[in-house]
Amino acid sequence: MAVLPFLFGLTLGIGLCLCQQFWIRKQLRQMLQMLQNDGSSISLPIVSRLRRAIAMSNREREQLQAEILAWQHLLQIAPFGFLQVDEENQLIWCNHQAQQLLHIQKWHPEHPRLLLKFVRDYELDQLIEQTREQQEPAVREWVFHPASHPPLQGAPQEMLQGRALTLRGYSWPLPQGQVGVFLENRQPLVELAQARNQWVSDLAHELRTPLTSIQLVAEMLPAHLQPPWTQRAERLLGEINRLIELVQEWLELCHLEAEPYKNLSRQPVELKSLIHRVWQTIEPLARQKQLTLSYSGPDLVSLLADESALTRVFLNIFDNSICHSLPQQQIQVVVTLRPSPEASTHPTGESTSVLIDMIDSGAGFRESDLPHVFERLYRGDPARSRQAPHSGLPPGVSATESAPNPPYARTAGSGLGLAIVKQIVQAHNGTIHAKNHPETGGAWLQIQLPYS
Repeated sequence: MAVLPFLFGLTLGIGLCLCQQFWIRKQLRQMLQMLQNDGSSISLPIVSRLRRAIAMSNREREQLQAEILAWQHLLQIAPFGFLQVDEENQLIWCNHQAQQLLHIQKWHPEHPRLLLKFVRDYELDQLIEQTREQQEPAVREWVFHPASHPPLQGAPQEMLQGRALTLRGYSWPLPQGQVGVFLENRQPLVELAQARNQWVSDLAHELRTPLTSIQLVAEMLPAHLQPPWTQRAERLLGEINRLIELVQEWLELCHLEAEPYKNLSRQPVELKSLIHRVWQTIEPLARQKQLTLSYSGPDLVSLLADESALTRVFLNIFDNSICHSLPQQQIQVVVTLRPSPEASTHPTGESTSVLIDMIDSGAGFRESDLPHVFERLYRGDPARSRQAPHSGLPPGVSATESAPNPPYARTAGSGLGLAIVKQIVQAHNGTIHAKNHPETGGAWLQIQLPYS
């Protein structure tokens, strides 16, 4: 009776061994298929071909490891930071520059841990998540505040002094949910721009008093001169006034950037009536080109804002629109109410924003100028150049002097008008964007302000 179980077990064991051998042979055949293109290996025994395949696989692995080490070495000596996270946001690799910029300590590539354990930065996390979800490269710039623990040796001077860093991240989606991020330290450029602006602001402040004295003398000159020197003195006075206006605008812009919220006097402002009042102020200029205002939107839209600041915004934009619009055209102002991004989180769901579209019929912005139209002293439009074409008049005689009643002529823009507009809008927690309107082809400025 004991023989039957023994025979049954023996048969079962033999069957399992045969199945295992069959599976092993199948795996060997699959591995050897890689060598079928190599005619010299067909005549070799199976064991020799297997050893040959293993050797080739080892060589390929060594080559890949060498390439990985070479790229890692290049990233280590690169002048920017780089980090890589897996699908679970574990930091699997980062170079020395990234460790310095983000103050990463006690990280080892053989023991990956969550990035949150090393760096607590919301903007960096959002950049990584956005890249992983959209599977597209992304760029983001933000201010990184270093942690309180001591910085790494050799870290940037800003980190050693405990100051915030302006970083720009360039992310790239990688296979299997991984994300790579290149980090650029923008702080030196930010400080250079701040030093430049401060230097020009100090210079503008010093120029204000002597320019005022020159203006007083220039105002008295026409009464003591005879033509053509009278016209030349008047032209001199106009240039002096333009310099004074440039100095005042620069100082105002610096003040807005330094203290954007301090001097805002917020009160209920009815938007439609404000726009029409501003247009009436500047309408004499528009009448010379037979331009009209076209307003569309709600009749009653009240904003909690600084009325004088918003007046400056619309004055600057209308002035630019009149300057560049074609004759006998319309300048459009379209006001709409729309839910703001915070509406979904608002307790009543009633949070809205006011969208103000201001459209003219001019030539619009050049595509290369669009990213820079709100920068200081930027004048990308050739029409704003201060170089006048050759008039063919005798030397020493200007076109203004030769015409008894010269038409209204626009002076060259200072390049600060739209920069001031942007600062005022941002001080009201709003945004402004510049583009070209698809129908009119003219400039299209879109302002978004919170609606109270």
